[in-house]
Amino acid sequence: MDLTMLRQFVVIARLEHLSRAADELHVAQPSLSRTVARLEHELGTPLFDRSGRLRLNPVGTLFRDYVERALGELDAGRRAVAAATEQGTGVVRLGAENFLALTAPLAAFKRDHPAIELELRQLPAEDMPRRLRAQEVDFCVASQPVATAGLERVALLDEPVWVVTPLEHRLAGRTSVRVEELADEPFVTGTRSHWQRNLLDRLFAELGLTPRVVCESDEAAAIQELIRAGLGIGFNPDLARRSIPDYPVAWLQVDHPACRRTLSLLWHAGQPLTAAAQQVHHAITTWPWANKS
Repeated sequence: MDLTMLRQFVVIARLEHLSRAADELHVAQPSLSRTVARLEHELGTPLFDRSGRLRLNPVGTLFRDYVERALGELDAGRRAVAAATEQGTGVVRLGAENFLALTAPLAAFKRDHPAIELELRQLPAEDMPRRLRAQEVDFCVASQPVATAGLERVALLDEPVWVVTPLEHRLAGRTSVRVEELADEPFVTGTRSHWQRNLLDRLFAELGLTPRVVCESDEAAAIQELIRAGLGIGFNPDLARRSIPDYPVAWLQVDHPACRRTLSLLWHAGQPLTAAAQQVHHAITTWPWANKS
């Protein structure tokens, strides 16, 4: 059992697909099959269920969590040594559901700290706690509630979420709308892990309704364009409204106190921040979120 095998196992466990894991790792698929077989032989138990598609079993999940923590500690140790001896320029890894809200603060940070390298990773919110505890990333920025056991959290921005419609839509002349008035509307929204979709589902579930989703996408810009083109309506945060004030769509307030987004910064409570990570933390938490796009 060596580091290469363990790193390969983590990728296989995440993707639950040997050929995709082989593509990501740039190795031959038979090599990964041998890695799994050797690990299972050494541990004396299967790590995956093989009925149908490859799936991590409960023992495999248990082992994956330990391996991720061990590899995270090793990487953290290497980074700590580099920071202590002033080697390199400093690398900070940041995960987010998408990076549109972070474009301006991260651009400002790079102008002020050109020697610090930022590694950005797009992550679904449900993966963030595990990735942080495994120290695969230093920080995550979430737009929806996540489990925070073992994590530190600071709220960056709490803002209203608007309904966005095409200019020719029947509601476009309104200033506000109730959730029940949207019951039969076609929605263009994010996939089920996305905060916009989860908010939509929660608001409709309160009324015993299911939203009529005609398009799911992880591309925020594509969602906006499809709404503008008349394919449906959708939710957008106030930050987007302030970022693109002249965009040709209508913005309606939603008469519901829970139709809001809270943007939060998360990090591992038990892991000391490197000097570079402290700089990123300061830059993000002191950014004037309520006043800038």
